[in-house]
This record gives sequence, C-alpha cells and structure tokens, in this order.
Amino acid sequence: MKNLLQKTVLTIGGLFLASSLYAEQKPVTLTFHHFLSPKAPPHSKIFEPWARNLEKISNGKIKVELFPSMSMGGKPNELYNQVRDGSADIVFTIAGYSAGVFSRSEVFELPTMQGSDSLKTAHIIKENFDLIKEDYKDVKPILVGVAGNYMLHTSTKKIESIDDLKGLKLRSPSRTGAWYISELGAEPVGMPLPDVPQALSKNAIDGAVLPMEIFPALKFQDLTKYSTELKNGGGFGNSVAVILMNKKRFESLSKELQGYIEQSAGEDLLTKYGQLMIDLEEPGKNLQRKSGGEVITLSAQESDKFNEVGKKVVNKWVNEMNDKGIDGQKIVDTVRASIAKKD
Repeated sequence: MKNLLQKTVLTIGGLFLASSLYAEQKPVTLTFHHFLSPKAPPHSKIFEPWARNLEKISNGKIKVELFPSMSMGGKPNELYNQVRDGSADIVFTIAGYSAGVFSRSEVFELPTMQGSDSLKTAHIIKENFDLIKEDYKDVKPILVGVAGNYMLHTSTKKIESIDDLKGLKLRSPSRTGAWYISELGAEPVGMPLPDVPQALSKNAIDGAVLPMEIFPALKFQDLTKYSTELKNGGGFGNSVAVILMNKKRFESLSKELQGYIEQSAGEDLLTKYGQLMIDLEEPGKNLQRKSGGEVITLSAQESDKFNEVGKKVVNKWVNEMNDKGIDGQKIVDTVRASIAKKD
C-alpha cells in the first residue's frame, strides 16, 4: 500500500512537472493590429520582418500575429484605445488620430519642426524623448517615429503659391495640421488615411496632405494630378507614427520575454522605419510623373511664406500647451536646437 501511494505521488508529481514545463514552453502569441493594407510597404518591410525577428531572437517563445486593414474591427482612430485597453496587444497608429492623448508629441507634427528627412526626425525624437514621455505613460512604446515629409497633393488645382490654396478643401491628418491648412486659407477636412481615396474620387475634397510613401498602395497617382513640396524637399508638417504595446500585457511577461521585446525595439527598428520613409519618396514622385501628373517644388520665396505661416501655428501650439501647464516653448526650443545640430 505504501509503495502504491509513493508511485501515485510520483506519477502526479511527474504529470504536474510535465504540465509546468509545457506551460513554460508554450509560446506567447501577441496580436498586432493596424490600419494599413498588407500591400503597404510598412507592413511588408517593417511590421512583418520585425514580427519574424522577434520570434527568431526569442527562439519561438514569442509569436506575433498580424492583423492589417483594421481586420480586428473598429476604426483607425480607435487603435490607441484598443491597445491601451488590451483588446489588441500591439498596434501601429498615427498619434494625430487620438486627439488630446499625445499633446507633447504634437511638436513633431508642426510645420517647421522636422529635420530634413524622416530618419533625422526619428533620431531627434529619440534624443528628446524625455520631453514627451508623459504621453506614453499608459502604454509601452515600441517605436516612435514620423511618416515621410508631407507633401500637398491636389486633384485639379496646381499649387504654386499660398494664394492658390484659397477656398480648397484639403484633408488634414491631425488637429495641428488642420490649424496649418486654415492659416493657409484653405478648409481642413479631418479623416483617417483609408478614407481619403474615396473622398478624392467623389470630389468631396480637392486634395490631401500626405507622404509620398502611400502612393503605391493606395494609387494616389490616379486620384491627384499635382504634388507640391517646399524648397529642398521640405514638407507641410508631418505625423508622428507609433508602434505601441499594451502596458499590462508587457508587464505580465517574464523578464526574459520583456528583454526580447526591448531588444527588437532598438536602434535597428528605428533606423529601418525612418530609412524606409526616405526610400519611398522618390518612387512615389515617379509614380505621379509617370501617370501624367506633376511634382512641383516651390520657389525659395514662396517656401519662406509657407514657413512664416507655419511659425504662427507653432506659436498657437505653444500657447495651448502653456494653458495646460506644459512648457511648450521649452519643448519647441529644445527640438529646434536638435534640428539645427542634425541638419
């Protein structure tokens, strides 16, 4: 009887140990939700390789399941809430889609507040992250960068001066972008990127402020005739682009698994994303030209006029931040100093 009892205990113990080992070996699966098409370059060249790399460096202990095109449900402007609340483990979104959440990060959306390219701006963000870290207190940031420089794309109206914008309806990606469009004399229309093609095709808007990188996936060369940039390739503001993880989900993982995620979210990811935005600009311009469209670079004199208007928008933002008890001028001055060093 004693021997039988010992065997039973050993058997149960062995089963418990085996079950524990299986639980430890079973991979953690993370959902990654975003609004871009699976054909969009960020999905195929950044998100998928990052997911596979995380699986590789974790020796299969972490799996990432990608859900493009809002396939988990909801709208693009709900992605932040989804990751904050945990209905998605990871999301890619545009900070401007969540008004009031990324107040400090908006500085990098403002006209005249970017480096000469998206990679330099991404590094400026990294260097000054302490200025904006409060925006990310409820989530775990994986990547904080920017889209490619925003150009102005119009369906029928050629833009060669500020006066050419009067009365046009232009899509804005964010509230600060809307301020800029209003100051330029046009009417801002806020909408997420996936809604823009239909709005253009139905003439609900006359144009949109967008980076060139979206042209291949959404065929904007078939929807617009003119793409306008400032001197030296300068853009009309930008959008802060973020990959975020649910904070509780991250903290629930073992230190080992957290370490793999931290490793995957380092300098390499930041550089690849920033460089991709640069690499896609010229192909996007070529698509516009090949379709019979025109890429216009404004003169130095006209560009300076746009930038003067842009400074008004910066001042408006500073005043609003000050009203919230945030030292907006300190943020602007610090970022401008970093831009001067990079450029």
